Order: sequence, then structure tokens, then C-alpha cells
Amino acid sequence: MDYSDQSTYSTASCENLQYVVLQVTLKEKFLGTGSGNLIELERVINDQASKGYRLHTITTSNGGSKGLMGGDRIQATMVFEKIV
Repeated sequence: MDYSDQSTYSTASCENLQYVVLQVTLKEKFLGTGSGNLIELERVINDQASKGYRLHTITTSNGGSKGLMGGDRIQATMVFEKIV
């Protein structure tokens, strides 16, 4: 995965723990509505599912705009729980 793209992906925890917290920054399209990179969000969720985690909680917040023609940023913070 290329993390140098307009969106970022970070892991707060990367050990085999009961809970894992991940954050993805989604870049909104300039024209129209919706995110331009929902595939990345989907990839993160499926990645954790393949490791034995389920999505427990997801929250979003507005990360602000990058300026003219830049589109808004939305921070998606997800908590994954280990399936026992």
C-alpha cells in the first residue's frame, strides 16, 4: 500500500492485542460528494478481519480543508476487537 498518497493510514497498535486502534484520513472529492478513497478504508477493515479482528467502533471527524481545490479531510478512527 502506498502511504504517501493524499490520504494517510496510521496504526496506533500493531501487536497481537485484544483491541487495535487504526486511523485513516479520507480525502473528500472537490466536486460532488463522497470520499475519493473509500477503497482504502475498505482495505483497512478487511486487513484486520483477516487477522482475526472485527470492527467494534468507528468515529469520524472533519480534519479541515487543504485549501483551494484541495477538498476536505475526514479522520476515520476505528477500534477493532479480537475475535476469540
